[in-house]
Amino acid sequence: MADEVSTGVTRRQLVRRALALGGALAVAPFPAGPAEAAASRSHPALRHGTPERAGLLPAHLRQLVTDAETFLGPSPKHPWYAGAVLLAGRGGTVALHRPVGMAVRYQSYDEKTDSGVEFPAGRQIPMAEDTVFDLASVSKLFTSLLAVQQIERGALELEGKVAAYLPEFAAAGKQDITIRQLLTHTSGFRAWIPLYNAPTYEEKLQLVWNQAPLNPPGSTYLYSDLNLISLHLVLERITGRALDVLLREEITAPLGLTSTRYNPPASWRPRIAATEDARKPWSGLDRGLVWGEVHDENAFSLGGVAGHAGVFSDAWDLAVLGRTLLNGGTYGKARILRPESVELMFTDFNTAFPGDEHGLGFELYQHWYMGAMATPRTAGHTGFTGTSLVLDPTTDSFLIVLGNSVHPVRTWRSGSAPRVAAGNSMARAVAVRPAHGRTAWFSGMANATDATLTLPALDTSSGDTRLRCALWWDIEPADTLTLEATTDGGASWQPVPFTTEHDGAQDHPGGSVTGWSGRTWYRLSARLPAARRLALRWRYSSDRLYAGRGAYVDGLRIGTGDCVLFDESRPADAARIEAVGWTASGD
Repeated sequence: MADEVSTGVTRRQLVRRALALGGALAVAPFPAGPAEAAASRSHPALRHGTPERAGLLPAHLRQLVTDAETFLGPSPKHPWYAGAVLLAGRGGTVALHRPVGMAVRYQSYDEKTDSGVEFPAGRQIPMAEDTVFDLASVSKLFTSLLAVQQIERGALELEGKVAAYLPEFAAAGKQDITIRQLLTHTSGFRAWIPLYNAPTYEEKLQLVWNQAPLNPPGSTYLYSDLNLISLHLVLERITGRALDVLLREEITAPLGLTSTRYNPPASWRPRIAATEDARKPWSGLDRGLVWGEVHDENAFSLGGVAGHAGVFSDAWDLAVLGRTLLNGGTYGKARILRPESVELMFTDFNTAFPGDEHGLGFELYQHWYMGAMATPRTAGHTGFTGTSLVLDPTTDSFLIVLGNSVHPVRTWRSGSAPRVAAGNSMARAVAVRPAHGRTAWFSGMANATDATLTLPALDTSSGDTRLRCALWWDIEPADTLTLEATTDGGASWQPVPFTTEHDGAQDHPGGSVTGWSGRTWYRLSARLPAARRLALRWRYSSDRLYAGRGAYVDGLRIGTGDCVLFDESRPADAARIEAVGWTASGD
């Protein structure tokens, strides 16, 4: 295994082996090399360009902005954020980079009236393309990158025990927790503890050492700040360098990220988005308006430098980071990771915990904030302050939504609707070209719907009648696409089994598909029941929460032997299709 990884195991092999091992993939160290080392093949720097140059559909990028602007108003009662910066692109092109709303609007929060007290108009600061945000938990990605670098260099073992690097960590039954479990939130740690209540740095560390797991290591997924705080301490111990120094020397300097750091200087304050009027009881500390300092109380108490929170950055720097990872660890002539290391970050190690897919540091396949961009390969993370980064290797696209959603108070925002809306529009901006001709039938992406595409009743009583068509689907796993038939005029419908084929045949005895199919067209064949009047329909059923990219059907044809009963390419036949919720789409 070590030799294969070192010499470049393929993406498919790596994923297959990770899954075969239930996510517990043992990896030997890769050849060492500094982060600044020149890549064997450089990638051009990001540039602004048109949606067309990025291979994106302009209308859906415009919709992304329109939707984002609606959340500046009641959503549902208060604004979800005071403002945001949106950045979206594909390949080496940034096709959208748009600020909306205000970076600094409120000077305080009035608890009695549940309202924000605004700064005078002249002191409010609008969002700009280069507004810097407190990334909150998106900081975890930087800590994870630094850890994977050390794994690559052999200084850290993925399956190594944390206590082997931090003997103090073994207290309270934590002696078996591994580095991988910290990176995938399967260590058994509780979600967080108030480190800020301990008066000294040493006493804060003692709280971590004394913390007993809630669950046996590896038995449960529970997202915990303590995992990345512990990893931060491991990194400092094995490198002899502080975390902020590691960030600068190993990531931001090689990649030229000039707006990314811990503890931004006072001179940056005018371009930093304000966060919360931090006061008890909603905050752990009484700090007043937090602006230019880390919002997270534990990170603040640790001096602003912590593995779980504390990094400040802007949308462009995050786009460079995202592009680096989509490039396999390279940007321009700088390489910060080997492709195999990036692959580990995008490989699901939590196959034992469906719904909590997780690579090393990155969350995977999370519709709740990725929207329709979510696939088993889509990686991302969110931050409590209103930030998010989503990377889709399948389409080579990236989306950054940075909002100040705790400004002026954390209780105003609810859910992750702006991120989902942006992810849906970005997913639609990547075209799905019809398999035949200029248009295909598209199910749409509406929630809580039954969209139907119904063919006219036909006489299939001669036997051996078959439906053939092309099928494409990317559906949120709670949703289904079903082929159904009726012989009683629609009073009752029964599923029709079918077979899809692309690099091999797969039977669907229940007559339905769900989930992600690999963003490709499949050839479909279904043997139809014999009946005097049989009508077929495709039914796309979605729940009320999230949607995938949807489903497409193209080239519908029904026949028996040489006799064609229905052919969508014939105008008269196509005119007899009844579409409810489905549309003819060229993208």
